[in-house]
Amino acid sequence: MSHIRLARISLILAAIGLNAVPAVLGMSPVYAAEAAKPAEPPKDAVRPEIYKLIDPAQTKELLAAKNYTEFKNRIDTSAAMPNVTPYEAFVLNQMRVQLGQATGDYPATVKALGEMIDSGRLKPEDKLRFIDAVGGIYYSNIKDYDQAIAWFTRYGTESGDTLKQRQFIVRSYFFKNDFATAKAEALKDIEAAKKTGVAPPKDELNLLGNVGIKTKDTELYLQAVEELTRYYATEEYWFDLLNRTRGKKSYAPRLDLDIARLKALAAPSKMEPEDYAEIAELAVLGGFFTEAKIAMDKGYPGAIPADKNKAALQKIRDSANKGAADDAKNIDKGIESAQKSKDGVGLVNLGYNYVTLGQKDKGIELMKQGVAKGVAKNPEDAKLRLAYALAIAGKKDESVKLLETITGNDGRGDLARYWIMFQNPPAPQPEAK
Repeated sequence: MSHIRLARISLILAAIGLNAVPAVLGMSPVYAAEAAKPAEPPKDAVRPEIYKLIDPAQTKELLAAKNYTEFKNRIDTSAAMPNVTPYEAFVLNQMRVQLGQATGDYPATVKALGEMIDSGRLKPEDKLRFIDAVGGIYYSNIKDYDQAIAWFTRYGTESGDTLKQRQFIVRSYFFKNDFATAKAEALKDIEAAKKTGVAPPKDELNLLGNVGIKTKDTELYLQAVEELTRYYATEEYWFDLLNRTRGKKSYAPRLDLDIARLKALAAPSKMEPEDYAEIAELAVLGGFFTEAKIAMDKGYPGAIPADKNKAALQKIRDSANKGAADDAKNIDKGIESAQKSKDGVGLVNLGYNYVTLGQKDKGIELMKQGVAKGVAKNPEDAKLRLAYALAIAGKKDESVKLLETITGNDGRGDLARYWIMFQNPPAPQPEAK
């Protein structure tokens, strides 16, 4: 985070000259040539009676000795004197900031800083730095998020830079439990970043996901994870995205194998033996025996563990091995009957089996014939499978072009987007600030 914490305020004071010894009325020599000039009260000087109390040589020692009570007493005594000038008030507020920094009295610190900011005595650039500092203290230390929003907004208004602390304004809405505003503002920022061709801030995408968690808005959470996967893809994001897609209310379980296939490619290190067993079981049911054998060999390269699932897993393995061996010998015999069928689903499935056998071009040609012939039940599913067969074969352009035509709110449209994302991870780019 770039905002200024309390510990850095002393550095700001030094940088803009506010740790310098204040001028004292009556302490400078008066030349004879100037003696006749009418006396004018100095604008930036403190009276001797106040200077005696706030003499830096003494107050510095008080701070070093942690005699904060005496340090504060000298400030209060000075402030109680009659007709305190604006400059004297400014110097006393400077000392209050020093005391607040030393004691961790954040409310007193921001009050003094606020008076310094509004005194008119700061250079414009220094005023902005102090405004930023006050917002940072309210955000990080006091955790008064309404005030943090107000001061960060003021910084943006007066500096013209509305982006510097934008993320912390949005976070402040989240931390004050105004989730509706946090959601609206985060979505606004995310869309703005995407329109300018830069990745939305990762922290803001995470915040959007947390809003989804807090409000039990599973669709919003899934939206956030999808964006994180699109711009900051990791196997963890892919695994979460695909698993949670299966939990959507509108999701159709017939797509379970399609989800599992992409998961095995996008998040291989997250795959457990039971994940491969699921692929194998679903593949056997679909008649994709070679795919099932490959999955079982990955999930259980050795003997199947002796547990309560051993019998079921062994049954899947036996079916996969038997069917794969049969396909290797006899798969060509199925082409003629599939081509004669009025429904193209047989060609699509047969073609995908060829793809799993490594004969990708032949398999894809058969799948295209099947799609062209027409599939009576869920025809868009057949197009989806052809599209990711093209992806597996390295034919990205053709795959993406087909995927862009596929719709459906039952998980199929999601999978089409995901396969496009998987094939087109964004090139490294600057993250929106």
